[in-house]
Amino acid sequence: MKILSRSTAHDVQTVDYIDTTASDSQKVLRNTYMLLSMTLLFSALTAGATIAFAIPGPGIFLTLIGYFGLLFATNKLRNSAWGIASVFALTGFMGYTLDPILSHYLKMPGGTSIVMTAMGMTGLIFMGLSAYVLVSKRNFSFMGGFLMVGMIVALVASLGAIFFQIPALSMTISAVMVLLMSGMILFETSNIIHGGETNYIMATVNLYVTIFNLFTSLLQLLGFIEKE
Repeated sequence: MKILSRSTAHDVQTVDYIDTTASDSQKVLRNTYMLLSMTLLFSALTAGATIAFAIPGPGIFLTLIGYFGLLFATNKLRNSAWGIASVFALTGFMGYTLDPILSHYLKMPGGTSIVMTAMGMTGLIFMGLSAYVLVSKRNFSFMGGFLMVGMIVALVASLGAIFFQIPALSMTISAVMVLLMSGMILFETSNIIHGGETNYIMATVNLYVTIFNLFTSLLQLLGFIEKE
């Protein structure tokens, strides 16, 4: 009969714990990417249908109410099957809110090219940065505070750009948002594989919102360049 010393037994338990944690993280990552791909497709279909049927956009106030309301519901339902339905409701609503933005750029000369380029760049950035984190296994949790401060500054600056109508400031904010969202992809992906995020529904929401903001920021940036 094999007998383990106390220290050896502790080492075995530690290895088992690490293996279990890694397995759980892989499961969360796999479920997150599966749900994310479905919600992105659903969101794109919603946006396409909204444009095709010329459905009016919800406006800024309804957008904010709808977004935060559905986000709150998703957070509350994250541990139940209803959480998945709530995620689709949220991402479908966000696809609906894209109608005024996409319609604006599609009406521009070369607008279709701008939208497709922004979509392609969004996909490449997301896949490239996600692959880097998955291969390198680097922990980017240290970026959390910096990204939070950056988002607050960008939000305040964007309100100033809207109020004072400064195109150069708007273009700068779009460029900064691309960098911030790229950092968020590194942070969120790292958070999943290192066990910081254990709920795939909330992980999906976080990555979806990041991709949504990255796409709209690239769209605005490319639109400014095309106008120039």
